Amino acid sequence: MTENQYNQQKNQVESGDIGRRGFVALSMAAGLISATGEATAAGHEVVEANVEIKTPDGTCDAAFIHPKTGSHPGVLIWPDAFGLRPAMRDMAKRLAAEGYSVLVPNPFYRIAKAPFEDASNFSFQNPTDMAKLRPLMASVSAPGNGEKDAVAYVGFLDAQKQVNKAKKIGTQGYCMGGPLVVKTAAALPERIGAGASFHGGGLVTDKPDSPHLLAPKIKASMYFGIAANDDERQPDAKDKLKEAFAAAKVPAEIEVYAGALHGWCVPDMPMQNGKPIYSKPDAERAWGKLVALYKAALV
Repeated sequence: MTENQYNQQKNQVESGDIGRRGFVALSMAAGLISATGEATAAGHEVVEANVEIKTPDGTCDAAFIHPKTGSHPGVLIWPDAFGLRPAMRDMAKRLAAEGYSVLVPNPFYRIAKAPFEDASNFSFQNPTDMAKLRPLMASVSAPGNGEKDAVAYVGFLDAQKQVNKAKKIGTQGYCMGGPLVVKTAAALPERIGAGASFHGGGLVTDKPDSPHLLAPKIKASMYFGIAANDDERQPDAKDKLKEAFAAAKVPAEIEVYAGALHGWCVPDMPMQNGKPIYSKPDAERAWGKLVALYKAALV
């Protein structure tokens, strides 16, 4: 899918759903993105900048996207395995237009600068393609790396005048970004007010460092949107997530998106078995949940 096609789809937006735990329903409006990196939607003109962030392991290249004026709650977006690219930048622009100052890092900065893959040309059935992703994913999923990065990224946000430090920070992640959301919320419990995972992979494992076991360290309101085919592969994961967060008394909404494939939220996902992975109706439903969560929790 080209960026043009994505922009055309993005301009056709549906309204969000009503979530549990008092999350309010919100109508979405897509951003109109210009060649100058500015966008308008929901009353906010949006500005994009490429930035660099010092971490304990090097320098991370990232996109920082925020309303042109004022200070707003900060949001950290953890990309999927295809990293920082136009689709993730456009998600950030749309969110910034709702009134948030958004950081999208290159999670693979330890290996190379972004971008890495054109997701639309990728084949999950091709061993050569998959071999390209594994070392990238391993560089951020290695023990302690996600937490170190989260501290650096949140520190960057808090140092920006466009971020209202009186408000909690939100974080969202896609696919491999799901567990990183949980790690971020656990590493910075006093700062993170909301976390959302969409088709997150590896949220529940049989290892002692499984992300779901971090629930007692989290104070944020959480949302987990699970793909139907992920649920088929691991049907007990949603129950273990519910049990862990309920036991920790952490507000968490966990739901399976019937018929949705792993990766359904991201517009530039490739075809799978001749069918598109991206599902616009389900992606818009997830977006409504996300913004409602942030409106309720980032106070």
